[in-house]
Amino acid sequence: MEYKDMIRIIIISFIITLILGPLIIPLLRRLKAGQSIRQEGPKSHLKKSGTPVMGGIMMLVALIITTLTSGIINNDMIILLVATIGFGLIGFIDDFIKVVLKRNLGLRAYQKLIFQIILAVILAVYQSNTSFMETQTIIPFINSTIDLGVLFIPFIAFVVVGTVNSVNLTDGVDGLASGVTLIVLSFFGFVALSDGNISVAVFCAALVGACLGFLRYNIHPAKVFMGDTGSLALGGAVAGVAILLNRPLILPIVGGIYFVETLSVIIQVTSYKLTRKRVFRMSPLHHHFEEIGWKETKVVTVFWLTTIVLCLIGFLSL
Repeated sequence: MEYKDMIRIIIISFIITLILGPLIIPLLRRLKAGQSIRQEGPKSHLKKSGTPVMGGIMMLVALIITTLTSGIINNDMIILLVATIGFGLIGFIDDFIKVVLKRNLGLRAYQKLIFQIILAVILAVYQSNTSFMETQTIIPFINSTIDLGVLFIPFIAFVVVGTVNSVNLTDGVDGLASGVTLIVLSFFGFVALSDGNISVAVFCAALVGACLGFLRYNIHPAKVFMGDTGSLALGGAVAGVAILLNRPLILPIVGGIYFVETLSVIIQVTSYKLTRKRVFRMSPLHHHFEEIGWKETKVVTVFWLTTIVLCLIGFLSL
């Protein structure tokens, strides 16, 4: 497979997502699947109330159609689809309960965590049993590997669950999670192609195209939000790709925005519980920048550019 084949797959997925927009967004409106905006959130977000949620369905449908018609169907492709769709299904159920059935709590935190751990363990067991590297993982920058042995499965499960929820926290500003993930998956697509892992490369290209098409409707001012349906699915995809490429340790580098967002929440909660003082105006971090006066578009642009730089650093670490 050559780069032109990757571009073709991106274009196909992009077009499918564009076509799905005018079909799915009105359907979500008819279901009254609108976003409820937290009163304690940024005041500028109150006008977003009622914007359709669960737009992540568009990306998942485009991904499924594009990958299944690519002619590259093997076990790696199937496990990536299982992980992505599985996490997306958890998010869809949570979204459906909250925005369609109007039950504010959605799935309980422990329920989501249990389902996430199950999927993460399936992914970890698959990789340890099928990868030529078995329980080894590549260490960035030093061109070496470390054998995690019995710690491999719990470590991978931790990486998957952590990544999925980090992407979920990043999805709070128009175009942020979809744009950052588009860049991260582009990085992994190039790595997969360089490694000769065609199925992972095709998967990345298909989801890059889906993210690009989704941005047409999600860029500020957003016509639709991806919801947990999309953010959990994207998190599962990013984690799954990194693991199948034996590079989970590079995630904190190329996916630095995800982890800084999560760290900001951890710092904020810990500081408030211990000292009753907040470190940030608001968390996750993107809301802090909004509160100090940055426009939403500036936050997104800076975070996208930061991700591009982090991915360039990621290339240097290979």
